[in-house]
Amino acid sequence: MIRKLLVANRGEIACRVIRSAKALGIDTVAVHSEADADALHVALAGQSVAIGPAAATESYLLADRVLAAAVATGADAIHPGYGFLAENATFAAAVEAAGLIWVGPTPQSIDDMGDKERARAIARAAGVPVLPGSERFAPGDAPPDAARLEAAAAAVGYPLLVKAAAGGGGIGMRRVDDASGVAAAVASTQALAARAFKDGSVYLERYVPRARHVEVQVFGFGDGRAVHLYERDCSTQRRFQKVIEESPAPGLSEATRLAMCEAATALACEQRYRGAGTVEFVVDADTGEFFFLEMNTRIQVEHPVTEMNTGTDLVAMQLLLAGGAALPVQEQAGIAANGHAIEVRLYAERPLKGFLPSTGTLATFEMPAAGDGLRVDAGVRAGDAISHWYDPMIAKVIAHGASRGEAIDRLLVALGEVRIEGVETNLLFLQRTLDHPSFRAGEVFTGFIDVHKAVLLAK
Repeated sequence: MIRKLLVANRGEIACRVIRSAKALGIDTVAVHSEADADALHVALAGQSVAIGPAAATESYLLADRVLAAAVATGADAIHPGYGFLAENATFAAAVEAAGLIWVGPTPQSIDDMGDKERARAIARAAGVPVLPGSERFAPGDAPPDAARLEAAAAAVGYPLLVKAAAGGGGIGMRRVDDASGVAAAVASTQALAARAFKDGSVYLERYVPRARHVEVQVFGFGDGRAVHLYERDCSTQRRFQKVIEESPAPGLSEATRLAMCEAATALACEQRYRGAGTVEFVVDADTGEFFFLEMNTRIQVEHPVTEMNTGTDLVAMQLLLAGGAALPVQEQAGIAANGHAIEVRLYAERPLKGFLPSTGTLATFEMPAAGDGLRVDAGVRAGDAISHWYDPMIAKVIAHGASRGEAIDRLLVALGEVRIEGVETNLLFLQRTLDHPSFRAGEVFTGFIDVHKAVLLAK
């Protein structure tokens, strides 16, 4: 069993991991930048270590400093959370080489799934449907080899997406409608991918006009066995970033749901996957067909939706598995989903300004009380500063109900109790989205916000 856990992250996910670790009797260590010296996750941890200046590239992303902090504090395990070093295979390998426990999948799994082109090949070999896509284009391949790029784009078909081969979360993704825009989109995405992931490779993938984003939570035992914990719909997005997540996915046929869950589990088994992971699919809203999108080899931001629907604690399961302890869930038959759960991400941002981040000090930060089908995962408190250094998500509010309508109503009541002063937020935008007739009817797809923005963003 793990004795002392270093949490290599910040904000709400660091607080979330610390909470489960404490419940299991595990001592905790936080790392923090200079800007986060008084942050909530630091206050919650038993110990803390400063690892550098505010910039993540000089603190949270420096693997050697994080590892040194673990060794210096006597931590015997590291949980990466999501983002930062969570999907860095080199860091995971370094942790294990240092004799510490890495709370996550094997470095090989991270490597395989982190390379989107390789992941697509592995998924295809496991019998999982995959969207038509191209080979990889590294910086320098295009436009010098424009003919090869144009031929690949024509084979994929228009419209298409240009996507980074490394990383994820929709970062850098660009839609191209015809041949005239391919070279510029590739060059732009390559440059952004090189900055964000230190790998400027991109590939082309067929674009589904009326797409839904549905993902399946899996948990592997590292020995070729795996279970699924059902699906989440994450179709409500702005700029390819998720805003609202829910489970079960509204309007999805039982046959499609079952097929997706079985495909995701098969991929996890094929990988001999270890721990929590998410297999993401794009679903054609018009035909119901689904295709592999990517696999995220970490805990997901939206994992509370699954936890509320299945009564599980995914972070605790990660810690138990990594520490060699018995798990509360061993077989698929032991997992049942009940009712409906829905989550909104509360951001410090300005919806009317293209959802740009809003910075400042939280003069007031009052959230609804958790309990009775309501959960709040926050990483800040009144008096904390929201800076430009980090992601502006400040809390997640999750409601559960016997039905989708009941969950939405409960969430709307809870959001009505939120009081935030000092920064702008997307609170009103979230309320309008949840209460929109089309959303209530379950007519969700990735273009939902663009189609209804006149109402959702009205002044």
